[in-house]
Amino acid sequence: MDKQKTLTFIKELSDANGVSGFEDEAVAVIRRHSDGLGQISEDAMRNLYIRRSGWKDGRPSLMIDAHTDEVGFMVRNIRSNGTLDFVPLGGWVASAVAAHKVRVRTVNGQWIPGIIASKPPHFMSEAERKQAPEISNMVIDVGAGSDREAKEDLGVSIGAPVVPDVHFEYREKQDIMIGKAFDNRLGSAAITTTLKELAGAELGVNVTGAYATQEEVGLRGATVTAQTVKPDICIAFEGSPADDTLSDSGAIQTAVKKGPMLRHYDMRMITNPRFQRFALNTAKEKNIPVQEAVRTGGATDGGVIHLSGKAVPVIVIGIPARYIHTHHSISSYSDFENSVRLACEVIKRLNADVIAGF
Repeated sequence: MDKQKTLTFIKELSDANGVSGFEDEAVAVIRRHSDGLGQISEDAMRNLYIRRSGWKDGRPSLMIDAHTDEVGFMVRNIRSNGTLDFVPLGGWVASAVAAHKVRVRTVNGQWIPGIIASKPPHFMSEAERKQAPEISNMVIDVGAGSDREAKEDLGVSIGAPVVPDVHFEYREKQDIMIGKAFDNRLGSAAITTTLKELAGAELGVNVTGAYATQEEVGLRGATVTAQTVKPDICIAFEGSPADDTLSDSGAIQTAVKKGPMLRHYDMRMITNPRFQRFALNTAKEKNIPVQEAVRTGGATDGGVIHLSGKAVPVIVIGIPARYIHTHHSISSYSDFENSVRLACEVIKRLNADVIAGF
């Protein structure tokens, strides 16, 4: 694995503007970095498929999943004073929204900066200061002084996508990546990197990389990719929320720099225990650090993929990322690398007989 090239890929994906329903930039980055890996196609939702070279009839179908969208916002209304009402796309907590910088897409495709604003404390009553923040009380200020200026001069329109304005950086000494959209651009990068690492290998399965859209608004893209690929088995990459700065040390299940996380349960899927044990045993055999988790919230594309067809065994390889669903996330390149290593080792061991045992 070429670390510098992979980091460049991750940076481009992280920096790409791509909230749910508007993933075009992220998909374009994936295309640029996936040349030669197989047959590439898209559908009307902008789901991207890479059918790995070396396809052979009769072999089981493996889908490698990740989603390309990120949490963000959409312009709902343009006020007469030029500020923008907006709605969240994906699961935001209001306290993580205000006072951050964003980018708003104009009608001609340009991105202009804005600030998520709320009433300053100087103008608040004592009761207002004690209230929890609500997104409905916030606006985006793009510097306009009227609705006419916002619409005609700046080109803002209702329905415009809005993304966090954050730029990726990597700190070599700490092995720390800081950026936006690690949920789930890290997983998207992991699909392509896995296909590169497996290039030329003789496998017992046919492999399709499926980059799903609109996960953050209800696993919508994966509902389509599962119907399109019709997999017999699936590995889902996910940028998974790390709890190592939030939980008591004895309760931590997803820590940065401790390896990929394999979840047994979330709100949409009980992981196939036989496939899960196969992956855990593979990690142990190859000395790949892994973590195990039982989630009390959240879900992944696996939630719809495992219910597709006549049921599909799915495991989720989670790349730990602190503070997802906020403007900034922190993750480790070593966890990304070990996630790809684990996927490759699992895939090399899969064939029709093994899958039948799941």
